[in-house]
Amino acid sequence: MTSKKISLPAKLINGGIAGLVGVTCVFPIDLAKTRLQNQQGRAVYTGMQDCLVKTIRSEGLFGIYRGAAVNLTLVTPEKAIKLAANDFFRQLLSVDGKELSLASEMLAGCGAGTCQVVVTTPMEMLKIQLQDAGRLAVHQQKALGLEERTAASSHPPQGQPYTTGTMAASKRPSATRIASELLRTQGIAGLYKGLGATLLRDVPFSIIYFPLFANLNKLGQKTSEEKASFFHSFLSGCMAGSLAAVAVTPLDVLKTRIQTLQKGLGEDTYNGIIDCARKIWIHEGPSAFMKGAGCRALVIAPLFGIAQGVYFIGIGEWIMSFFQ
Repeated sequence: MTSKKISLPAKLINGGIAGLVGVTCVFPIDLAKTRLQNQQGRAVYTGMQDCLVKTIRSEGLFGIYRGAAVNLTLVTPEKAIKLAANDFFRQLLSVDGKELSLASEMLAGCGAGTCQVVVTTPMEMLKIQLQDAGRLAVHQQKALGLEERTAASSHPPQGQPYTTGTMAASKRPSATRIASELLRTQGIAGLYKGLGATLLRDVPFSIIYFPLFANLNKLGQKTSEEKASFFHSFLSGCMAGSLAAVAVTPLDVLKTRIQTLQKGLGEDTYNGIIDCARKIWIHEGPSAFMKGAGCRALVIAPLFGIAQGVYFIGIGEWIMSFFQ
């Protein structure tokens, strides 16, 4: 690491562009991950491929991008904060341009993960409701088909999803409607439901990811002054991202379950992280904590591979040069 000062605006631009490119590529897999993690009892989907095929059949091609607008809107500041904050803390912890120790790299990652949840928590809250709406509709229809069909039309169950019956566009949930309802009933705290679980997932992820990426990426640098190639940064981001993603999957399952506001018939509701972990362990077994691990690795690997590749190209620095 050198003592050269970083340009925070340029890093924010790099992070924003990287996030947009990455999310656009991997969002359908992220949708499958959310739906698989939320499955309890009678499974609607048998795996990622089955989930995507059934989603396209029942909701159309754009169904696999349900919630993408929220993610694409908020991923720019989220990735910008995460990547730029890591650079900022790394520079802050560096002494006379010397390379950081592993402990310092982990501390920088911890700071980055903590900063990003300001944007991540409401983004995940809204995205999860939109992504899971289709699964809830199918789950509801199957459950009602096995129980009393007539009672369903006049007495909706407490766990009724936003979308019931047909997937009519007029009945589909929207981010604006969900956000407005949460703000009206719970205030700003409603958008930050699951903040603790989000911190519990993102801080360990960043502590693992950033030091691992930095050391893998360093292998592609001929000197400390040169950048690694785009391809090497891409592969380093993929490898570090997939390993960190799998490592924190149990925490991601907890976060997803806690932040899902609507539950299907017979599905558990949770009162905090400990209650969620206890019920999953008792009712579904320890393997449930790894639900969606494959999907999560497939999401995070290219997402952070693309993000780091774009980030290290330095588009932000190029843009900022026109204002100097």
